[in-house]
Amino acid sequence: MATTGSTLLQPLSSAVLLPIDQVNFVVCQLFALLAAVWFRTYLHSSKTSPFIRHLVATLLGLYLALFCFGWYALHFVIQSGISYYIMIIIGVENMHKYCFVFALGYLTVCQISRVYIFDYGQYSADFSGPMMIITQKITSLAYEIHDGMFRKDEELTPSQQCLAVRRMPSLLEYLSYNCNFMGILAGPLCSYKDYITFIEGRSYQPAQSEANGKEEIKYEQTDPSPNIAVAQKLIVCGLSLLFHMTVSKLLPVEYNIDDQFRATASLPTRVIYLYLSLMAARPKYYFAWTLADAINNAAGFGFRGYDKNGVSHWDSISNLRILHIEFSTSFKMFLDNWNIQTAFWLKRVCYERASFSPTIQTFILSAIWHGVYPGYYLTFLTGVLMTLAARSIRKNIRHYFIDSPPIKLCYDIMTWMMTQVAISYTVVPFVLLSVKSSYMFYSSWYFCLHLACILVLLIFPVKRTQKGNKDQESIRPSRSKKPEDNDVEEKSSMGHNSHFLANSFNQKTEFTYRNTATKQ
Repeated sequence: MATTGSTLLQPLSSAVLLPIDQVNFVVCQLFALLAAVWFRTYLHSSKTSPFIRHLVATLLGLYLALFCFGWYALHFVIQSGISYYIMIIIGVENMHKYCFVFALGYLTVCQISRVYIFDYGQYSADFSGPMMIITQKITSLAYEIHDGMFRKDEELTPSQQCLAVRRMPSLLEYLSYNCNFMGILAGPLCSYKDYITFIEGRSYQPAQSEANGKEEIKYEQTDPSPNIAVAQKLIVCGLSLLFHMTVSKLLPVEYNIDDQFRATASLPTRVIYLYLSLMAARPKYYFAWTLADAINNAAGFGFRGYDKNGVSHWDSISNLRILHIEFSTSFKMFLDNWNIQTAFWLKRVCYERASFSPTIQTFILSAIWHGVYPGYYLTFLTGVLMTLAARSIRKNIRHYFIDSPPIKLCYDIMTWMMTQVAISYTVVPFVLLSVKSSYMFYSSWYFCLHLACILVLLIFPVKRTQKGNKDQESIRPSRSKKPEDNDVEEKSSMGHNSHFLANSFNQKTEFTYRNTATKQ
């Protein structure tokens, strides 16, 4: 399929042996990084009105989209414009439902046309990628407005109260949130309130109440510099890109279903290659998401606060934690640290609002949102089994291995190995895409992990969670928890501090921005 974006960089594309659409994407993101530095320096909130910041962020975003995707960028404006019109005419009582159906339906139609009409099986930088992020923003904001302007506070969870939007955004604010240059190409998702706080420059001037709650003291906090965080993330981007362009090409996932390999390779060889090939497929996501995070940070967005040592943290909208992913010792720990903002979105619009089977509904929504390739659905259906089985094992046997440090170390090593194989086994169809290829892979493994999960669910009892405590099974653990300790501590943490829970799930700036490091 010919590119729909600019061909200005075709000579560079030929020189680096990459498709023109991927070159356009990378160059536009690098331009966005420079624009972010300029935006923070010359259009800082202390110097420029929110209107100008919204306008510039929107126009730059639409320009980048036009450069990358040509007239297909109009889909971003159409989807956002119709969704805004729906919010205005439907009203706050039911607009979240209509916006959800329309935005997800529009995305699905675009994905169907791209996959089955134009470009089946091609991994390229296409316009449906940004539309996935815009769909997240449209739906999450619709629910936040519904919560803030229609529902009563006592009906909301702590996280919903913190995210609730109390007034209808203007059209410019809405387009700026959906299409700003910092996140239009690769996200990540952020809450509307956090974005508006950033644009209006209220991130570093919160109000703090005294202990008696009778007096509020206004203060200003020094605008923290993101330079170190941006530099570190750019180093990660460079290493990820280098790894992707070298090692990843030597370990194709498709080789797992090669006839000769399946016929001649021993079981240990096949297990090791499965793990290595899927590990090698991840750096392209590390590159794209870390670069997107760096762009937002360079603009001054994404500051979470200071730790007890006074070190600033710029990860409030980060999409992954690489070390936690590569060394995860449970299926849950992997999911907790992969595509973080998407899982927040799934929790907000689906998991905590589902009337039955929240885990299953969440996986189905995730599959629909990702696209229409059959492999996506096979991966997420397998993921349901894996998640339920892993949860059952941890709740029933993990406590036997955590008292003795040597035993726990052996347990962690074993669970790391099992988790990495299980993750790799689960996501193979996500890469292979088609039913035929996916069936070839799973049948060559005799569906062994599927059968193992079913056996686990039959043997171990599933401990049910009450509807009122659904957040105990949340897709995301509290940010302050170590992922491996989440299952042990999540119950106590839920009732311990509801204000802390809401902010740890949603990174509210009012909570994380502190006057001094000692208050962190």
